[in-house]
Amino acid sequence: MTETIESAAQDDDRRQPHEAPGRPRRPRVHRAWIVAAVTFVTIIGGAAFNSLPGLLIDPLHTEFGWSRGEIGLAVSIDMALYGLTAPFAAALMDRFGIRRVVATALTLVAAGALASVWMTASWQLMIYWGLLVGLGTGSMALAFAATVTNRWFVARRGLVTGILTAAGASGQLVFLPLCAWIVDEHGWRPASVTVALAALVVVPFVWLLMRDHPADVGLAPYGGAYVAKPAPARGAARRTVSVLFKAARTGPFWLLAGTFAICGASTNGLIRTHFVPSAHDHGMPITAAASLLAVIGVFDVIGTIFSGWLTDRFDARRLLAVYYALRGISLLFLPMLMAPDVRPPMVFFIVFYGLDWVATVPPTLALCREQYGEDSAIVFGWVLASHQVGAAVVAFLGGVARDVFGSYDVVWYASGALCAVAALMSLVIRRARAASEAAGG
Repeated sequence: MTETIESAAQDDDRRQPHEAPGRPRRPRVHRAWIVAAVTFVTIIGGAAFNSLPGLLIDPLHTEFGWSRGEIGLAVSIDMALYGLTAPFAAALMDRFGIRRVVATALTLVAAGALASVWMTASWQLMIYWGLLVGLGTGSMALAFAATVTNRWFVARRGLVTGILTAAGASGQLVFLPLCAWIVDEHGWRPASVTVALAALVVVPFVWLLMRDHPADVGLAPYGGAYVAKPAPARGAARRTVSVLFKAARTGPFWLLAGTFAICGASTNGLIRTHFVPSAHDHGMPITAAASLLAVIGVFDVIGTIFSGWLTDRFDARRLLAVYYALRGISLLFLPMLMAPDVRPPMVFFIVFYGLDWVATVPPTLALCREQYGEDSAIVFGWVLASHQVGAAVVAFLGGVARDVFGSYDVVWYASGALCAVAALMSLVIRRARAASEAAGG
């Protein structure tokens, strides 16, 4: 039955415009939207694990006696590998295809999450959570969304980027309350198994419905002209490194990488990893704090899609400056809002911060596309690597700060100041023509 449905879908997709002169026959729903939907679900499945670390810091500290710095180090390895894998994953998708790379990545995430159930030492945490899950989630990072968007869409790229970026927040929305309840009622191991199963469930959807290129089904990209599928790109690793060296000779790359490193430090490294234990320090139940993070996910979806819409219409540099400035202001006020229960000022912070969480992604990706053209997906992968390195540093240092000072306050204030720096950096990014003249000169 599945083969029949898939065959019919492919036959429908192969009705190209040039096959019906005069009145072209097109699929009622362009296949690009189906691919985008599968990508959305895949990112949700991969994001399930990212909901877990902040919930497990206290349980692991209690059960094994590991310091928060040790646990934070494992999370930082995961985040760093997530970022450093992304640009190579984009090149591997050019060489071996999206479907194979993503299916393998989901399997790695499931393996790491399942293996952690039997760990007894902190070095195992670093292997299972850090190495396996970091490599798996990195292969499904935002560079995956960028590759799908660049291949399948010409029109509506900003909107699609916003939607796919919001998938990570949607995964957080789905899994954070569920995992928090499981941890609270049954312990951390069943929560880890749940995350592994979520990753495995997505694999069949990827294998059956994902396609590597519009030409695979005889279509033009959405809103564009038909383009033949290029031959598989060999030397993926060499290409990835050469693109890095080429981009690194331009000023905009370092500004984009620097601002995105601060973005990662102030989101994944800070809020996603340390908000729950910080709120718990002030007497808030873990389930309540996790629910607040899930609410961030709700408004993240709204904010990111709206940011994609804005990116299609306004200067991406100014959008980034506004986003970072507002985020910095909100972080400076956060220590004053912590309390044993959920109060209106905290709710306001959650809504405000959620709208801004990854609203930075569509304009950052648009600037990569403007500056680096065909190489933009790989360049964005390297920019994303800086995002995750920033996140990794703060995930580790945040735990160390809590061990040393007995509070997270200094981390909130420092991150707020860094966001102000990112806002200024965004405004001085040059336009593509100026950047290309500098590179040529």
